[in-house]
Order: sequence, then C-alpha cells, then structure tokens
Amino acid sequence: MAIEIRELTIDDYEALVALWDETGLPYRPKGRDRREAVARELAQNSSVFLAAEEDGMLVGAVLGTQDGRKGWINRLAVRPSHRRRGIGRALVNALETRLQSMGIEIVGCLIEDWNESSMAFFARLGYVHHPDIAYYSKRRSPET
Repeated sequence: MAIEIRELTIDDYEALVALWDETGLPYRPKGRDRREAVARELAQNSSVFLAAEEDGMLVGAVLGTQDGRKGWINRLAVRPSHRRRGIGRALVNALETRLQSMGIEIVGCLIEDWNESSMAFFARLGYVHHPDIAYYSKRRSPET
C-alpha cells in the first residue's frame, strides 16, 4: 500500500488523538492538545502539521512549528503496526522540506530521556544530541 503524506486538518483530530493513544504518546487533552487549540495552531502559518495516510487511515503524524529562526518537531507518532516502513522518516523529511521552504535552516526536537527509541531514530536521521543543554519551561497550568 502507498503512504500519502498530506497536510493534517482539524477533521483528523479524533484519528490523531487515537494515534497518540495507540502509540502511548503523552498529550494534554484539556490543555494544548484540545481540539480548539489544535485548530488554532492549524490556522497559523507557523505550524506544519502533516499526516501519513494509507487507504484513508491515519498511520502517522508529525507536528512541527517554527518561530522564524528555528523549526521544531513537537510530536512524531507512527502506528506500531506501521513502524519500520520508513513512515517516520518520510514525515520528518516532508516537515524539514516545508520548513526549509519557509527559510528555516535549523530544526530541533526535544526528547524525554526515557524515550530511547526516539533518540536512536533521530540520531539515524542525522540529528545531534546536545547533552549540555538544559530545558526549562514555565506553564500557566499543568495541562498546557
């Protein structure tokens, strides 16, 4: 079966949440990942949200953003039944291409230290680990 990489739409929201559930990807359904928040991000020109579809079924997705200086891969998920088929690589490549077309030349991702498979995946794609960087965040609520 052929995999189609396309823009994610708000009509994909339920399938996207189901994908996150199936893959065990943490998300915040009452905060930044609620339907209204995703719709708002989709409407902005700083977001690049892509879907991988096979026979009308969402089998993978990547959520990316850019701040005018740097691009970020915020979420990447591929159904366990569809892994090791190049879907994750195709999604990341498509995201990088779109970000480059926006003038973005640096793409980064933040990976939690327990997620060794994601670290290995991004290393295979040429991403460099920077152990000397500490990530800080300030949240208005635990759901954001």
